[in-house]
Amino acid sequence: MARMTAARAAVEILKREGVSDAFGVPGAAINPFYAALKASGGIHHTLARHVEGASHMAEGYTRTRAGNIGVCVGTSGPAGTDMITGLYSASGDSVPILCITGQAPTAVIHKEDFQAVDIASIAKPVTKMAVTVLEAAQVPGVFQQAFHLMRSGRPGPVLIDLPIDVQLTEIEFDPETYQPLPVYKPAASRAQIEKALAMLNASERPLIVAGGGVINADAAELLVEFAELTGTPVIPTLMGWGVLPDDHELNAGMVGLQTSHRYGNATFLESDFVLGIGNRWANRHTGRLDVYTAGRTFVHVDVEPTQIGRIFAPDYGIASDAKAALELFVEVARELRAAGRLPDRSAWAASAQERRATLQRRTHFDDIPIKPQRVYEEMNKVFGPETRYVSTIGLSQIAGAQMLHVFRPRHWINCGQAGPLGWTVPAALGIAKADPEAQVVALSGDYDFQFMIEELAVGAQHRIPYVHVLVNNSYLGLIRQAQRAFDIDFQVNLEFENINSPELGVYGVDHVKVAEGLGCKAIRVTDPAELGAALERARKLAQEYRVPVVVEAVLERVTNISMSTTNDIGNVVEFEEIATEPAHAPTSIRTLKV
Repeated sequence: MARMTAARAAVEILKREGVSDAFGVPGAAINPFYAALKASGGIHHTLARHVEGASHMAEGYTRTRAGNIGVCVGTSGPAGTDMITGLYSASGDSVPILCITGQAPTAVIHKEDFQAVDIASIAKPVTKMAVTVLEAAQVPGVFQQAFHLMRSGRPGPVLIDLPIDVQLTEIEFDPETYQPLPVYKPAASRAQIEKALAMLNASERPLIVAGGGVINADAAELLVEFAELTGTPVIPTLMGWGVLPDDHELNAGMVGLQTSHRYGNATFLESDFVLGIGNRWANRHTGRLDVYTAGRTFVHVDVEPTQIGRIFAPDYGIASDAKAALELFVEVARELRAAGRLPDRSAWAASAQERRATLQRRTHFDDIPIKPQRVYEEMNKVFGPETRYVSTIGLSQIAGAQMLHVFRPRHWINCGQAGPLGWTVPAALGIAKADPEAQVVALSGDYDFQFMIEELAVGAQHRIPYVHVLVNNSYLGLIRQAQRAFDIDFQVNLEFENINSPELGVYGVDHVKVAEGLGCKAIRVTDPAELGAALERARKLAQEYRVPVVVEAVLERVTNISMSTTNDIGNVVEFEEIATEPAHAPTSIRTLKV
């Protein structure tokens, strides 16, 4: 048997589980692991500027390709606590990432040693497993179990905490005979699928709600085939956006209180049956449940059995991996079509597209300062279907989801449940690292951008190019809009007169100088007529210099983006002018019908 340190065994297992990249920050308590990483080779490490940033890079990396598992590494104490937000984000969105932390020696863990904290207990609520390994011989088994858990059932993150003495202890381990554990995922039975499909066929106006679980299961093609076989319009959730192209004849738009389309909500409210696959009925998608569920029959398919009935009781539930269920849905639907037993849904599908052509929001404004809607219009013109968009939270993300277009799975990568400010920059770097040839375009408001702005230096150091569209109104726009209900505008203003950049007026932070100081390129735009050229130039600069390129659009200070103020998807307030002629929405998927 081969003898090696437990740290080296951990690294060898990572490689055999398919890991080729890691993101992190070394420190005293994790240095033995870093020594093994260097000695073993085969895993490329990207040095982050903040350990939370490393965890978001790992999530972006995972979400870029099916089968990826991002790894983030940090030392003991605050490194682990810094990564809790990343673990929470990954847990909420069912994303497997592995967080590896160093720890004080086992003999002093409970003696208030320097940077010794019970990180496993802290991380347990936001992971599938969080463990401090106290016996070196257990390291191989713990890592093997970690990958099994991350991939099985509802995917999610794991934290492994390694005391420094455990890392340094030699153990018997043979990497050549190591085998990953089989992955477990529940699978629907044919009888369950036949019943669900019979319920769909009995309806008159059915919809499919496709969630992030379809993308996690790499089942987008099956979803599209099933929709086409049955002629059923599809409502992608925010996490499922891209599961079928935005210009597909069965794409009915998104539904919700915020990241929704006028036509999507209207079509949903006309439906009488909903088949949810790989979705969790998130509250900003459903709004008030009495409105969302009234007059509709629901079937819910989810990989996690306890997710079924968590938000509301469906009429029928199936615990299944989305891919396993869709394979059977397609199989049974093909048989029914061959037997002439599938209803004709063409009129219903056409009505969804009719709403799409008539219920649109205006994007074309020539105002100075720039209205945000115009930014997304220009992004639609410049960035094609191959673009991977990245965003997290705020009015920028909400408006982007209302107005941008996505055509492929994993080409809208958004932090959904947690929505931490600062997520966008490191996630974009992780995505660009996972797919170096991709056109990665991040979207942030000024506050999200400022939260982890230091990570831009990671892109400069490691030559990770992408384009970052920064919409700057020097305001916490989403919070300001929410404060309207309280008749306040309190502690949400970011403006100040920058004594070093007086040309900015009250817009405060000079993002161009900061980005350039971090080794990146940056362009500021104040005229909407110049947006398209700036985005084109940014794309070229990113390729030429192989660094992140920031395009800052200086916006009007206050814009209220369409959303419900009553938690009702049937009552979304259109604060801005809606489109009343085709020129108002020149990049809409369907030309506006007047």
